[in-house]
Amino acid sequence: MILVTGGAGYIGAHAVLALLEVGEDVLVLDNFCNSSPHALTRIEQICGRRPVLVQGDVRNRGVLAKLFSRYPIRAVLHFAGLKAVGESVRKPLHYYDTNVSGTINLCQAMAAAGVFTLVFSSSATVYGGCRKMPIAEQARSGRPTNPYGQSKLMAEQVLGSLARADQRWRIALLRYFNPVGAHPSGLIGESPNTIPNNLLPYLLRVADGKLPVLPVYGGDYPTVDGSGVRDYIHVQDLVAGHLDALHYLRTHSGIRAWNLGTGIDYSVLQVVKTFEQVTGVKVPVQMCERRPGDVAQCWADPSRARSELGWVARYGLETMLRDAWHWQCTSPEGYEDGLVTMQEPIPGVPLSAGGAAATDDGLHALSMPRTRQ
Repeated sequence: MILVTGGAGYIGAHAVLALLEVGEDVLVLDNFCNSSPHALTRIEQICGRRPVLVQGDVRNRGVLAKLFSRYPIRAVLHFAGLKAVGESVRKPLHYYDTNVSGTINLCQAMAAAGVFTLVFSSSATVYGGCRKMPIAEQARSGRPTNPYGQSKLMAEQVLGSLARADQRWRIALLRYFNPVGAHPSGLIGESPNTIPNNLLPYLLRVADGKLPVLPVYGGDYPTVDGSGVRDYIHVQDLVAGHLDALHYLRTHSGIRAWNLGTGIDYSVLQVVKTFEQVTGVKVPVQMCERRPGDVAQCWADPSRARSELGWVARYGLETMLRDAWHWQCTSPEGYEDGLVTMQEPIPGVPLSAGGAAATDDGLHALSMPRTRQ
């Protein structure tokens, strides 16, 4: 069984689906602070299988200990964490607590249970404001420009120390660039619970008329058109990289980092223009001041992942945007569309007042919300 922390979130849900589709049994741990259990209902609609779902937090050592004692976990995909650059500047302690302390708690629980295989969701923000592009894994890290990136770097450093101290560990550090897109079915995608922090969710809501204008933070960067430049990667390609890394760890111990990006750079304004061409929908933009913690440009050298994992990004920007728009049109209200909050009881286990199935060891194994027929 594979434990996926944060498995109801944007990237985590796509990873859960990919694992189920290749026949893995999956256990999801999620506290739903920025996700929805309805994502997992949609996964069952797509593939006909469902994961085991437990509501809980990686910062809760008791929950983690009970998970590893109750379920036959052999590996962990660790997505649980906070990811908004701007929010991290305002709430740094919250990010260090969740992203660093949560990772430490998880590793302690894994070691106590004899589970030593971990795929860690890291970020290109660990590189900070690199001047040389594209960025390879050998680039000097250690200068993140915001607490989010610093928290990811600190977690990487913890994992590096762990792997050097104990040769039983098998750890993959996957440094994401900018995940976008959605499953081609349109049933799962990025659905932030609040006003979006990332470009694509915000752009989609403006295109759908839910927000009036798309703010573009920074029009005076030293880039092709003054807007920030990023490497956008389809979420489907991203999760394929996780499965490739998991396969790699079967025969390799220690710790290794890989970039997951396309190696192709696009400015924010180029993304907007391409979206308009793909969908025929005009997106009004408003140029704003630079956002604290952002860098001017960032794109990947993905050659190590290609040579060592056999991983190659398959989807271009137009497909990413087309799939994202399909998700928005299919589910304009996110996971609340076409769903009810009623939960199906787990056989033999009474429901608590909150709708969770309270087990005898204190864990809350949740059933999937039903879709309307």
